[in-house]
Amino acid sequence: HTGERPYKGQDCGKSFRESGQLLSHQRTHSKEKPFPCTTCGRRFSWRSNLITHQRIHTVETPYRCLHCGMTF
Repeated sequence: HTGERPYKGQDCGKSFRESGQLLSHQRTHSKEKPFPCTTCGRRFSWRSNLITHQRIHTVETPYRCLHCGMTF
């Protein structure tokens, strides 16, 4: 609760409270993409983006437009 941010990025100087946050942020500079799609091979920097992408390979449509009712 001290607000201390001891983990500082070498490329941009941005500071973080946790080392994992810094490691994740560093991917924006290194272009590292450690999360591959097992269906098409496309790679992603963040797991959440991979999960969203994988929906194009299924019929899953979790979002519904409140205006027209279409799902996507």
